[in-house]
Amino acid sequence: MPVIFMIGIIAIAFEDKIRINKAAIAIGMSILLWGIYIVGGASIFASHPNTGIDALVGIHPSFSQMSLREQFNMFVEFSLVESLGDVSTTLFFVLASMAIIEIVDSHGGFDVIITLIKTRKKRKLLWIFSFLTFALSAVLGNLATVIVVIALVRRMILYKEDRLIFASMIIIAANAGGAWSPIGDVTTLLLWTGGNITVLSQSYHVILSSLAMLIVPLIFVNFMFKKDDIARYFDQDDDDYVLSHIHPGFKKTILIVGILSLAMVPVFQVVLNIPPFMGVLLGLTILWILTDRLYYDRRNKGLQELRVNRVFSRIDVPTVLFFLGILMSVASIKTAGQLTSMSNVLNSLIPNPEIISIILGLCSSFIDNVALVAGTIGMYPIAETGAFMTDGTFWTFLAYCAVTGGAILIIGSASGVTVMGLEKISFGYYFKKFTPLALLGYFAGAAIYMILF
Repeated sequence: MPVIFMIGIIAIAFEDKIRINKAAIAIGMSILLWGIYIVGGASIFASHPNTGIDALVGIHPSFSQMSLREQFNMFVEFSLVESLGDVSTTLFFVLASMAIIEIVDSHGGFDVIITLIKTRKKRKLLWIFSFLTFALSAVLGNLATVIVVIALVRRMILYKEDRLIFASMIIIAANAGGAWSPIGDVTTLLLWTGGNITVLSQSYHVILSSLAMLIVPLIFVNFMFKKDDIARYFDQDDDDYVLSHIHPGFKKTILIVGILSLAMVPVFQVVLNIPPFMGVLLGLTILWILTDRLYYDRRNKGLQELRVNRVFSRIDVPTVLFFLGILMSVASIKTAGQLTSMSNVLNSLIPNPEIISIILGLCSSFIDNVALVAGTIGMYPIAETGAFMTDGTFWTFLAYCAVTGGAILIIGSASGVTVMGLEKISFGYYFKKFTPLALLGYFAGAAIYMILF
């Protein structure tokens, strides 16, 4: 199964060469992996303990009296449903976020922000968008942030080749910003809610390393543009019938509701324990009601296209399916126990916890960092003292490595996969131009952490 997974990742990397859409590869890979486990995984199930078995015993008291094959079939069904449920929360979050951004953009809401940015020099814009992404990721979370910032970049950068550079740098900035905040990434949220880290300690320990992860690549990317390069951007057409019939106050309302819908997600999760996808769907519902009430009696075709039910037709469905395939593929390897086996090997070969964090960070460039961190939390219980206590150096450093390591490859993080779909960035392009820079930033941040702490 790991061999097939790596072959699938390579096939996705060479999507342009083999001329097969990455979504088809990812979906096919996930089905093949789960199929192999269903057919031949009974022996693995018998020899490797799994937390899902305890849950099944509680649900079905007769589980322990079943035959091995019956137990395995029930376990696979349970694991599939559980994995699909976990993945679906991410997919609904992405879908709703894309819809919200599309609604705001189609109403000209982002023009309000764009008018505040006076410079048109590419280098200055690169620094502005990079630090904007870094700051917003700590508040909105890196996934929601990249969707917002890419929408802004699309309005200000006309040429595709320039947008690829901006978008790739935004991936690095989003992961760097998400590492120093407990709500900046799913993995830091997992460590925070699990009692492994606290807010102030995480920010204090990781902020300088995260800045290094941002600034080191940014210095090199800065020279991809000439000093006086001016960005050509999309001007709003004053004669555009649709935008001219939208009141400026309503544009601001749509922008505020859209941004708050994303910004309040971590607040709802922390304060009310509401899952992120429900918070985003709530914001989408509010926008849906506002736009339906406004445009219900409008007969103009252009205005009708601004309604939410029409917006869904413009969402990139293959990107969502690609997300589904990748995450379900990782879930199959996690269910079969390969991720746990890898963690156990690391634990036996490398006793130094900081080196383990660095290696796990490198692994998160191609393996889901949530699964890696969840497995690591299970391996190392919180200690009373030392590196493994609450706010110990292992946990804070693991948060940095697991999140920023996802930027080394474009498929290593949810934000990277999302931008990959939004801007159609090829794996090869990112690997050639930005993976070396991300590695430099990753090790620079790691070095700062290890020197200081």
